[in-house]
Amino acid sequence: MLRFLLLLLMSTAAVAEPLRVAIVSRTVFYVPLWIAQQQRYIDATIEVYNNAEKINEDLRSGKVNIAIGTPEAVMIDAYKGGSLRIVGGNAERLPHFIIARPGIKQWGEMRGAKIGVLSLNEGTTYLVHRMMSANGFKPGDYEVLAVGGAPARWKLLQEGKIDAGLQPFPLSYQAEAAGFTNFGPITQYVQNYLFTTVNVDAEWAARNEQAVVAFLRGLRRGLEVMNQDRAAAVATAAKELNTTPALAERALDDTARLRILSQDLSVSQPALRGTFDTLVGVGLLPSDARFEPARMVDTRYLER
Repeated sequence: MLRFLLLLLMSTAAVAEPLRVAIVSRTVFYVPLWIAQQQRYIDATIEVYNNAEKINEDLRSGKVNIAIGTPEAVMIDAYKGGSLRIVGGNAERLPHFIIARPGIKQWGEMRGAKIGVLSLNEGTTYLVHRMMSANGFKPGDYEVLAVGGAPARWKLLQEGKIDAGLQPFPLSYQAEAAGFTNFGPITQYVQNYLFTTVNVDAEWAARNEQAVVAFLRGLRRGLEVMNQDRAAAVATAAKELNTTPALAERALDDTARLRILSQDLSVSQPALRGTFDTLVGVGLLPSDARFEPARMVDTRYLER
């Protein structure tokens, strides 16, 4: 009897343990997640990594259960027969502006520039190369440095340790107000691109189906609150993004106006295709790879 009670207590403790959720950076994409946590729609601890590779490593090892991060490595892993999968959408359009230090006013002055990105193998790196190529630069004309997420890039821009970086709002607003040069939105070079997704290790998710479904349900409720309760959304965004309520509200308005977030957590097929084509184009997927969404995206949890 005593042994049974101990096993029951251990089982209950395991069920009650909060989900461990990894995110890439402190950006406006995560406002629904923070709201869901605050409103207790989800029971989760949230860790900011500033490192996409580490997130995927910890997903595989079980150190984290769910990640809302970049999809490229997940897609590549799926095509290689690995266990990482996308189970939901998040940012399906790019909210980034091209921000350079105040001394750079024209594209020609970007020659020799150090451009900060999250990772050399994820998202913004590919966008930077496309942007620079469109402006007449070859890879040897500039340097791409992996420095971490948007807050880290903003800090390094202010310190003069990098010359440019892609900054989402509200950091782009702060940069402009501080006299930094804004070369416009990255969407002028890249239209359809899946920027962040809800990712899991498929083997863990299959063993914990109810937890994944509950997380997605809670995240969707957080998104609904963000859309319907402006005061709560502004307060959360201002706190978590370390900005003013005015800039937080502006960021939320632009997020809605530009339709940055997937409104039902589904994965945009045009955006998924855009990311897939980029990976093929840079040689990270075979040139003859077929676009097969079901190979990368497991929809069963969202459907439930």
